[in-house]
Amino acid sequence: MSAVSSAVKSSVAPIHGLHHFAWRCRDAEETRHFYEDLLGLPLAHVIKADRVPSTGEYCPYVHVFFEMKDGSYIAFFDLGDNEAAAPSPNTPPWVNHLALRMNTIEEVIDAKKRLEAAGIDVIGVTDHGFIHSIYFFDPNGIRLELTAENLSEQQAADFKASAHAELAAWTKEKAGRAKAPAA
Repeated sequence: MSAVSSAVKSSVAPIHGLHHFAWRCRDAEETRHFYEDLLGLPLAHVIKADRVPSTGEYCPYVHVFFEMKDGSYIAFFDLGDNEAAAPSPNTPPWVNHLALRMNTIEEVIDAKKRLEAAGIDVIGVTDHGFIHSIYFFDPNGIRLELTAENLSEQQAADFKASAHAELAAWTKEKAGRAKAPAA
């Protein structure tokens, strides 16, 4: 770790967790049905305003929050124009996603059955070696992952201990590929 990153790391107040992840939705009621009725996340708060508090710009919206068991939220902005956020043109659709943790693999399997019964296309259960996951899209085109860990505390500690070395190896490999002549 560099001296700069050590100094920054020691001076940053700790982040205690996620408060909310916010995204644009096409329709707040359609989104409510999906997150509350299908995923079981209760609608916990609604903000309706005509001006954006941080910028002051005029943009009528409703901001809806769905609460997870740990007290964090998934939130959405309905801008009233029936438009969902456009996918990124330079990123495959499987890359950007929101992974939500469940307690057990059995809960993930039950969720898969419930979603499929509601007509949602689900990929998985996929075994990643440390988690088991299912993947599907919400009505706004957001890829979601429901996942449950299947690793011991020691395995988790081992992953954390090797994370910087693994990233350094990837960075070196990536740099080597950039310098290699095109095939």
